[in-house]
Amino acid sequence: MNSVDTLKYLSSQMDFEADGEPRLDSPAPVCFTPKEDAHTLTHRAQLPNGKSILLLKTLLSSACERDCFYCPFRAGRDFRRATFKPDEFAGLFSKMHQSGIAEGVFLSSGIAGGGIRTQDKLLDTADILRKKYQYRGYLHLKIMPGAEKDQVYRAMQLADRVSVNLEAPNTERLARLAPHKIFIEELLRPLKWVEEIRRSEPSYKFWNGRYPSTVTQFVAGGSDESDLELLTITNWLNKNVRLKRAYFSAFHPVRNTPLENKPAVDPMREHRLYQASFLLRDYGFDLEDLPFTNESNLPLYTDPKQAWAQINLVEKPIEINKAEKRDLIKIPGIGLKGADAILNARRMNKLRDLSSLKKLGVVAERAAPYLLMDGRKMAAQLSLF
Repeated sequence: MNSVDTLKYLSSQMDFEADGEPRLDSPAPVCFTPKEDAHTLTHRAQLPNGKSILLLKTLLSSACERDCFYCPFRAGRDFRRATFKPDEFAGLFSKMHQSGIAEGVFLSSGIAGGGIRTQDKLLDTADILRKKYQYRGYLHLKIMPGAEKDQVYRAMQLADRVSVNLEAPNTERLARLAPHKIFIEELLRPLKWVEEIRRSEPSYKFWNGRYPSTVTQFVAGGSDESDLELLTITNWLNKNVRLKRAYFSAFHPVRNTPLENKPAVDPMREHRLYQASFLLRDYGFDLEDLPFTNESNLPLYTDPKQAWAQINLVEKPIEINKAEKRDLIKIPGIGLKGADAILNARRMNKLRDLSSLKKLGVVAERAAPYLLMDGRKMAAQLSLF
């Protein structure tokens, strides 16, 4: 294969890796698909700052010595492998960037020769991009299992975002997915290192004078874990290592892997996990607030914010003209920006009807059952679906 064909092949294998900003209020499951058609190498991704870019997601190599039960790259699986040399990939991506085909890159790899050696190749590629080709755009680097702390530090100096895929919420569950990965030493420890480095080193030492953001990803349903397990570790990561985002990839079976006969997970579960994780991170919710079922899972039929409101706000609606932001954002249909707009608007006049809320970007029909406007409850029909 020539370089372009190698890139097409490797990037086509990245549908399991997420990078972008899933929305809390999206009415349908979040899907991260790498390409719109067979000829497209990049996809549109929204960055944390709200900017939308054409992002190339690819592997440096699909050769892998690990035997994770769910993974298409697992050792021993019969499929074609491909590999880039660091300078070869850097040169190709630089041409794509200069021609406007790609504005950012997310670079991962299968593990060959150990995590340390593979991490060195990723770092070499990033270093060539930044120094030789003067690339200053968005770069997301994967941290390999087994990488050393100095390698994590160097990745933070080169990348806008670094990530370590935990894949499962704890040691016991990981053993069902990836029996030769070590949850604490190989996966959780690098995330802790990132935070230790942030706390010990000034930001000017890192790319563009800023600390890189940190994300992780879980294979939702792959190890028969509960939503409570996934959200418990996510909540811990938010508080202890300043995780920017947890991604959830609904399990789907891959042919010729040990889990090929395991049923696929409903994509709506992935969507509910995103919604709940945002409530924990941005909306002041605690784990105890979330409406888990007896099986410790989130209900699929309604979003967790609305389920909480049904229990807590129907009989005790919130007065829209007096509530503080922390209470406003717990009302369905009111997001962070909507709450700020309400606070600004009521400095001028009281809000008296749903139409005034609609003008502020609030989904008024969803919010109506849970609020008062100047002491009056608004009439609106509630839909749970």
